[in-house]
Amino acid sequence: MVEFALVAPLLLLLLFGIVDFGRVIYTYVTINQAVNEGVRTAIRDSALLPTNADVETAVKQHAVDVVLANPCPNGPITAATPPPNQGWVYITEPDPPSTPEALSPTLQDAPGGQMWAFSTGSCSATNPAHDHAPLQVSIRYNFVPFTPLIRQITANSIIITAAAVYNTEY
Repeated sequence: MVEFALVAPLLLLLLFGIVDFGRVIYTYVTINQAVNEGVRTAIRDSALLPTNADVETAVKQHAVDVVLANPCPNGPITAATPPPNQGWVYITEPDPPSTPEALSPTLQDAPGGQMWAFSTGSCSATNPAHDHAPLQVSIRYNFVPFTPLIRQITANSIIITAAAVYNTEY
């Protein structure tokens, strides 16, 4: 009994640590898959260009069991911590220009930027991707372990990030 009382806490910590590690790996793989599917949706050329909402929907469909939000779809990608066990989706150009570009009306709703970002000031002033420009879809996810000791060691959060950059087809 004494030996079990000494070994049981370490055994339980190891067991739950392995479960938390598995959850981290699962979340990482899931958001990487979602980012790749989202950027594939964003770059395709068709009669109707995909919008930010189309990209966000594709990301959320492929992010099974992961809660994602989109507080400001076109960034800026901040260092702020998302809520516990939730992530933020960003659809941006890798290096967005600082000034507005003159665009045709067909590109104003393309992924990577919205023209309203300049007038409202609530989001980044990124421009829609065009002319085979690179487009980036990113996720910042705040993973909180459920093992109390590991939660204390990690200060209640492990930030997992994933990003994919492809060139647009339009």
